[in-house]
Amino acid sequence: MSFASRRIFPGFNLSLGYTIVYLSLIVLIPLAAVAFKAGTLGWESFWQVVTAPDVVASYKLSFGAALLAGAINAFFGLILAWVLVRYSFFGKRFIDAMVDLPFALPTAVTGIALTALYSPNGWLGQYLEPLGIKVAFTPLGILVALVFIGLPIVVSTVKPVIEELETELEEAAASLGANRWQTFRHVILPILFPAILTGFALAFARAVGEYGSVIFIAGNIPMVSEITPLLIITKLEQYDYAGATAIATSMLVISLLLLLTINGLQAWTAKRTGRGG
Repeated sequence: MSFASRRIFPGFNLSLGYTIVYLSLIVLIPLAAVAFKAGTLGWESFWQVVTAPDVVASYKLSFGAALLAGAINAFFGLILAWVLVRYSFFGKRFIDAMVDLPFALPTAVTGIALTALYSPNGWLGQYLEPLGIKVAFTPLGILVALVFIGLPIVVSTVKPVIEELETELEEAAASLGANRWQTFRHVILPILFPAILTGFALAFARAVGEYGSVIFIAGNIPMVSEITPLLIITKLEQYDYAGATAIATSMLVISLLLLLTINGLQAWTAKRTGRGG
């Protein structure tokens, strides 16, 4: 029996057709509708909406906090994934389950919980406030919320790669005289880096569009802690659909450019390490 006759899925042309139709219905057509609606404003009005001072400030906060949260999660997510894979200890299963908890929690519950924890009279906030550390209703609170929701994404992305990492590579490096840092830098990190970048990109993408967990702890102070998704919701509530889609379109373009940059870096890294597809 030939390989072609044993294929589970139909031929390439038919499979590709199904893929394009499904992708168009679920992703491309809705996004095109957003861009089309924004285009009804005209270029001058569109530019005025997307470059308004409060909108620009929200871009800086949303994308800046998302990038920083992604970087924090990439670092600590790698450490947490390494500990969960390479070490056995009491309560490991419990910690592993707790890492995935943000996936199961409704975003509104996350926002309320973080606000109750970090508000000036909260469990932690009441001790942080006298030290001059204000978390709730500030950009720092937004960062905390984005780190909370993004950590399990990085861990779940990096963890399978660590599980497949052969310990013989580390032993070989040690036998050749490499210390722990040299082994990590030259042997382990090049293998894990594409997965770390993938986790970073996914955590960033999740954080950029996050609304429910952020809206409660942000305080929504214009020009200070007002995120872009909130401005979109506000314009929708005001029945300014064209303005809302204009901001959404600009956010989509910026997100797409950043993700393409990250994916390009990931592909370049994988090619350099000889792990490209």
